[in-house]
Amino acid sequence: MSLPKSLFTLLSHHFSTAAKTTTNLPKVPNVPTKYKSEAINQAQKVLTDYLHTTRSLPYTYAEHISKNALFSLSNLVKKVPYSVPNFPRSFQRFLRYHPINEFEFFFESIGIDYPQVCEFLPTNKFFFSEDETVLDAACVLSGFGFPWKMLGKLYREEHCIFRESSEELKARLCGFKEYGWSNLSVVGMCLAFPRLLRVGGELGGEVVALLDDLKRVFVEFDIGNCVEGNVDTWYEVCRMVRVFYDLGIEKGKVGELLGGKKDIFLQHPEEVLVRKANYFCRLGVRKEDVGLLLLQRPEVLNLELEKTVISTLGLLKHLGLNENELKEVSQKYPYAMGRNKMVNVPHLMRALDLHEWFFTRIKNEHQLLANYVLSDSDEEHMKKEFSNGLEQFQSCKTPLHAMKKLNFMHGIGFGENPLTLKVLARIHGRSSELQKRFDILLNAGLEFSQLCLIISTAPKILNQNPEYLEEKVNFLCGEMKSSLEYLNVFPAFLCFDLENRIKPRYRFYAWLKEKGLHPESYSFATMIATSEKRFVAQAFTIHPAAPKHWFECFLI
Repeated sequence: MSLPKSLFTLLSHHFSTAAKTTTNLPKVPNVPTKYKSEAINQAQKVLTDYLHTTRSLPYTYAEHISKNALFSLSNLVKKVPYSVPNFPRSFQRFLRYHPINEFEFFFESIGIDYPQVCEFLPTNKFFFSEDETVLDAACVLSGFGFPWKMLGKLYREEHCIFRESSEELKARLCGFKEYGWSNLSVVGMCLAFPRLLRVGGELGGEVVALLDDLKRVFVEFDIGNCVEGNVDTWYEVCRMVRVFYDLGIEKGKVGELLGGKKDIFLQHPEEVLVRKANYFCRLGVRKEDVGLLLLQRPEVLNLELEKTVISTLGLLKHLGLNENELKEVSQKYPYAMGRNKMVNVPHLMRALDLHEWFFTRIKNEHQLLANYVLSDSDEEHMKKEFSNGLEQFQSCKTPLHAMKKLNFMHGIGFGENPLTLKVLARIHGRSSELQKRFDILLNAGLEFSQLCLIISTAPKILNQNPEYLEEKVNFLCGEMKSSLEYLNVFPAFLCFDLENRIKPRYRFYAWLKEKGLHPESYSFATMIATSEKRFVAQAFTIHPAAPKHWFECFLI
């Protein structure tokens, strides 16, 4: 059954080739502004003629290169004195005596960003005649129907494609057509999945499964008849299928799971799909489970998950926690209480150690988020306390900086409550720096809720260099042979200097234990936290040899 014409309208709306941004012309200071466009056009024509007649490139590909390498071309124009009547001849003469790096122009023309072009240039090669493989592959692909400007995508992801011979590449492309695919569909598929163009004999099982998925999607939706002649739409539909592969859904199953889920294609472009996937992935659950959620409950794509304001206790109550459970959560995680935004809910749930429970609830009853409404009475008293304290931060010398730090706090699950403001007053650095320090500790193995609890009791750990934090965690788990759970008991451990405090005092502590001199009431946390003067005094009272060994600890 063919889809109604409305599908084509919707797809065109999402994937229209007309919706492309216009590239601003680079600066050419030696050309007056009113002649800039004319000078570039003239230079393009001269360059096309140069590549075709002097360098023997086919005219079509010479034109592709000259028309799509504006920055490289502008750099040449800057070197040629400009005059309205003589510029074309001057530019032609310049090319005659100053050969260009043809690979530079080529890579920019196929869509690689100009600042990145230098990363792809071959060493000590300027002319296509020195290495014709890359250009030959581009010509084969362009001749088959690949947009010249999109070949850079293939090169970035699978540059080995451009090292194959023209005959091998043509055989691979024809192989797809033998499976019943049109040129346009092959182009769209290969742009979304460049690995399909790897030359290597017969199509492997994984590739066959991928093709089966795509065929099922295209046949199910009859997309081929709706988007004839529109390469971008083929590409974007394939990109949406790739989203599920990136989430871990097995190739060969996506087509089946997408059956009957036309809304995913009809109502939502790829960026919405990716945004929702990223939202639920931030819960820390398996990506595959997120992919299955989107496939089995595509209605979640309609949810407003960014601007809505929520109350932590109000949302938890709405999701099913009883009064006793709510009381327990509020006592254990006071830093997460108060209001926040729906966009921060994934990290809020991780800060409460309820992320898996939350995800299960949404899988079973996705409409719960859609039905949630903030009540004016939800944590109203806490809102007033927070608002009064927030006024002080907004009246400081750098209110914008303070608000960015506050947004970081909300982003990791801290709510609008007085405790959040106390933490905010003690942390220093830009929000991006704070996020990096937080991520270092998270990647070191601390649980999300554990890390938030530590920050709420010892905020200054976020004021340190990320590398120092990592070194302290490594020392704790390495030489000290302790677990990260130790930080629940003594979070301030991360605030002390590693080389001048933690290491020597730990080695002294280990020596005391080895000699049986360690007082039962004298913990390592106490030893670290004790001031230098008091610590040395205590060392003299433990054993006559203790002071001598204490100073030796600094030399290890």
